[in-house]
Amino acid sequence: MVQPGGGMPDMQQILQQAQQMQEQLVAAQQELAAAEVTGSSGGGLVTATVSGGMELKSLTIDPKVVDPEDTDTLADLVVAAVRDATSNAQKLTEEKLGPLAGGLGGGMPDLGNLGLPGH
Repeated sequence: MVQPGGGMPDMQQILQQAQQMQEQLVAAQQELAAAEVTGSSGGGLVTATVSGGMELKSLTIDPKVVDPEDTDTLADLVVAAVRDATSNAQKLTEEKLGPLAGGLGGGMPDLGNLGLPGH
């Protein structure tokens, strides 16, 4: 005897799983928005703090590194500290959202198997 639905997945169960994943994604995004991540340069002479949403929140500069005759070095240290903080925030984002993205099908399809010219 044939099962009702012909062995197809239970649509209600699929919808419930999708809703749970969306709730987890929203919670992770809220957690990221509230998170603050730091980065530094010059051995800690310049420290930048960014939110999980990559917004610069604060910048701390040790007075020892401030030289009115050499503002280029200070600018380089600020850029490096902000890049470090942003990189750390990106890693946090990947940690928080990576498992959820995997549950959504793993991202982009592999285009190399399509038989396109040059692939």
